Amino acid sequence: MRYKKNIIVLKFGGTSVGDKDKIKRVADKVIKARLEGNSVVVAVSAMGDTTDRLIELAGKIASSPSRREMDMLMSTGEQVSSALLAIAIQEKGYNCISLSGQQAGILTDDVYSNAKILNIKVDRILKELKKDRVVVVAGFQGVNIDGDITTLGRGGSDTTAVALASALKARYCEIYTDVDGVYSTDPNVVNEAIKLETLSYDEMLELASSGAKVIHLRAVEFARKHNVILHIRSSFNDIEGTWVMDDYKKDERMERPLITGVTYDIGEAKVSIFGLEDKPGVAANLFGKLADVDIDVDLIVQNVSEENFAAISFTVKNEDLSLAKEVLNKLRNIRIEVDTDIAKVSIVGAGMQTHPGVAAKMFKILAEKDINIEMISTSPIRISCVVKKSRIKEAVKALHSGFGLAK
Repeated sequence: MRYKKNIIVLKFGGTSVGDKDKIKRVADKVIKARLEGNSVVVAVSAMGDTTDRLIELAGKIASSPSRREMDMLMSTGEQVSSALLAIAIQEKGYNCISLSGQQAGILTDDVYSNAKILNIKVDRILKELKKDRVVVVAGFQGVNIDGDITTLGRGGSDTTAVALASALKARYCEIYTDVDGVYSTDPNVVNEAIKLETLSYDEMLELASSGAKVIHLRAVEFARKHNVILHIRSSFNDIEGTWVMDDYKKDERMERPLITGVTYDIGEAKVSIFGLEDKPGVAANLFGKLADVDIDVDLIVQNVSEENFAAISFTVKNEDLSLAKEVLNKLRNIRIEVDTDIAKVSIVGAGMQTHPGVAAKMFKILAEKDINIEMISTSPIRISCVVKKSRIKEAVKALHSGFGLAK
């Protein structure tokens, strides 16, 4: 089915639809986009802390509820907010319909609580747009081949919105949040942080993966893969936010700022394993067991072998720590140490690809503040260091100032 009108996709997070007044404000934004001549598709998250309350309720009934039933339960939050937003838009005199993930044609694999989108059959959405309706889709959810409801995991509504924009060939996807855009660092930590007008997909990926909370990593990966233009902006004002796209030419990157932003993450723990045999296959076996239970490992450091034994340290998300220890405790003849008093600070910038000495400057800035570095990880446009959690804000401020990112 062909549809020629300009389509845009808007996504509103839980804080944006947290109560009836906020829902009415979102309705006004959706209507404004509609009056500008666009066909509008909206993806919404659950209201406020609805998801946390549902998890808590399930926990009072069972210590370990099945993931399938949790997906059935968790999906209701987004269905509530999508229906309420549709009602608000209708009340203002505009044609609108809400759709669940299944009704919107979102097909996923069958990994409950962390499903991946396989395909979106957009016929139903296009049919509703052709009727001049605004379409509000419940984010964070889809359906597998058996017809069971699945959820997309952390940040799933962001992924829903970007996937819809890709499938509908939308002009762009606007991610509405509680901040004005992407900043050079957390403005709650550094008052002089500046809002960034544009970012490349690679820069946004590194910022999201190293601590920036404005959009989820999976959504940016999807946008890069399918070339979906993103606009990250506030749902509480009309100020233009940050555009994420790959419109930079290679010769222009020479003029890009050396460092784009400084991020931090206090939600990780360091796990160190001692007594591992220093032979091929040991690391593969270790990290394979963690991967089998869907634990993502971030920074990894292996120490120099002594007497045919080695030590490996790595970081995991705090929420994965208990499961990681459960897996590792099944390994024999090793010693495990866990440090939860750590945090990760990162600098990100496409400009560092063409400038040597960035890492040395970062280490010098931290050394001048007497901040010890415990682990280091790099990519072509990112350098991350693990430091003590108590020093993280001081590290962020020092790096933001040291690389000249202040207003």
